[in-house]
Amino acid sequence: MSFSNISYKAQRNIIIIAFLAVPMTLLATFAFLPVINMFWYSFTDWNGYSKMNFVGLDNYKTIFSNPEYFSVFRVSLYYFFATFVQLGIALYFATILSFEVKFKNFFKGVLFFPYLLNGVAIGLMFLLFFRADGTLDTVLHAIGLGDYTQMWLGNPKLINISLAGVSVWRYMGFNFIIFLGAISSIPNEIYEASEIDGANRWHQFIYIILPSIKIIVSLNLILAVSGSLSAFEIPFIMTGGANGSATFVIQTVNTAFRYGKIGLGSAMAVVLLFIVVVVTGIQRKFFSEGD
Repeated sequence: MSFSNISYKAQRNIIIIAFLAVPMTLLATFAFLPVINMFWYSFTDWNGYSKMNFVGLDNYKTIFSNPEYFSVFRVSLYYFFATFVQLGIALYFATILSFEVKFKNFFKGVLFFPYLLNGVAIGLMFLLFFRADGTLDTVLHAIGLGDYTQMWLGNPKLINISLAGVSVWRYMGFNFIIFLGAISSIPNEIYEASEIDGANRWHQFIYIILPSIKIIVSLNLILAVSGSLSAFEIPFIMTGGANGSATFVIQTVNTAFRYGKIGLGSAMAVVLLFIVVVVTGIQRKFFSEGD
């Protein structure tokens, strides 16, 4: 039977399957299979090269009973609170630049540009920014605040605040663009009608902009919370997790690859995956498409 004799519906299905075969194979090989292996490793004491021994739930008991492993989640609190600062700044600038402002396109580019930079470059740049007699200390001396200079990455009380600040600077542009796109979709006629009724910019923000982008704000918040739990790039590049800056992801990587505890590291990764899935489930529950 030739291909031309097959029904149109069957031809379409064959074409769809043919186009999906390669990407689905790659997805299964490099995404699904590693996750399945990770679940299996989490129940073993494998160190990466010797024989695996099944240990059941011992790795999970270690995570929740040993403060060395689970207590690093408190570092995520710095990034969690920083997300509210990040979203607030992004929403503020998105609201302002949604109206007619001089050099609007220039400021859009300035705000979004940090998100385009490579994470390694940002880490090295801010290492120079925070080092002793670096850029930040120089600026403080120049404006007469030299007494406030600190060991920004050497003080355990300040290091996570400094690193969270870098994350705010880098990722704020992403939230800014999302908010700007949502606000730009609001018809101008609504603003014009509100101005006729005597509404100022604050009234427009409270009664028009915020209700119109409520779902976008909620989704950005969920993404930000998930990101705060999985913070890795900035603290790993700048400090390697030293001086109390290790996040749960850094601790997981160190456990698995530096100390050779692949089984325990896999269990930590499963715990993090479970938390992210729960957060995503909450998002789907309360912010569904129907809303």
